[in-house]
Amino acid sequence: MNAIIHSGHSDLEGLQYSTCTLPGAEQGHVVIELSAAGLNHRDLFIMSDRTPQDTPLIPGSDGAGIVVEVGEGVHHISAGDEVIIHPTLGWEHTADVPVVPGIVGGPSDGTLAQYIALPASNVLPKPTHLSWIEAGVLSLSALTAYRALFTRGGLRAGEHLLIPGIGGGVATYALLMAVAAGAKVTVTSRSEVKRAEALRLGAYQALDSHANWKSTMNSHEPIDIILDSIGQVMFPKYEEIIRPGGRIVMFGASSGDDLHLPIRSIFFPQISLTGTSMGSREEFVQMLEWVEKHQIHPVVDSIYSLRDTVQAFERMKNGEQFGNIAIQVK
Repeated sequence: MNAIIHSGHSDLEGLQYSTCTLPGAEQGHVVIELSAAGLNHRDLFIMSDRTPQDTPLIPGSDGAGIVVEVGEGVHHISAGDEVIIHPTLGWEHTADVPVVPGIVGGPSDGTLAQYIALPASNVLPKPTHLSWIEAGVLSLSALTAYRALFTRGGLRAGEHLLIPGIGGGVATYALLMAVAAGAKVTVTSRSEVKRAEALRLGAYQALDSHANWKSTMNSHEPIDIILDSIGQVMFPKYEEIIRPGGRIVMFGASSGDDLHLPIRSIFFPQISLTGTSMGSREEFVQMLEWVEKHQIHPVVDSIYSLRDTVQAFERMKNGEQFGNIAIQVK
């Protein structure tokens, strides 16, 4: 089969369009012929950490396609079923949080290939209102956004949510979900084009990332919850606009792993700092039901062929995307 393989170098230099052995369905597994897949920033992080000594890896965590082979012991899935991939491995119940979730596309081979073999528990029916491309880019980012907003953040209708750095997959899904849930959403971006697109999708206001947010925002509308993927560099701004008793839900650290802040700025205003990462199978099922109930469609930034995956990753690495970058596999 054709696949994108990462080997021999770190970062994008290690990517190559090549052929590899077609996987088979072991006991409890199924083989899926992929129609579409999606890219995530996690793929870039995985590839940057890999060394020339690491075994070849097929990246990619998002995908949707048709089941072509079913292993022994699998009774709820049949060949010909249209399915979407749940990317978190071995995390069934929401309460059983792993130290680091296992994810399709690292350590196991991922979705940037014509076929993939997965445990049957990681395969669910494709949402009927989504196209193949839309289903192919849904899984990881939408699951991360759903858990961050609702399981960990406890977002409620009428609350004011801040999403700094709008444009990536998780942030875009969070905007769509929060608006559908009845929340008021403020976003930030350095890009005027991205700010305008966020407003078109239902954001209440869109601020320049470098502006003085405190002077721009209405003082009678403080932020209830911040969905943070940036980290240290933004915390001084957060302190100025979050209400006492507000929540900061952290799912990334694009400005670095170290966080330095006055502890009194947390306990005097009683701010809650909450971490989150990926999501369980239970939450994936809930997310799919929620997306279908609200008829949410992913924002597809662009579509590339499997052969042109390197160019797709370059677009992501350069921060040019708004929404999800899709790979047309079939």
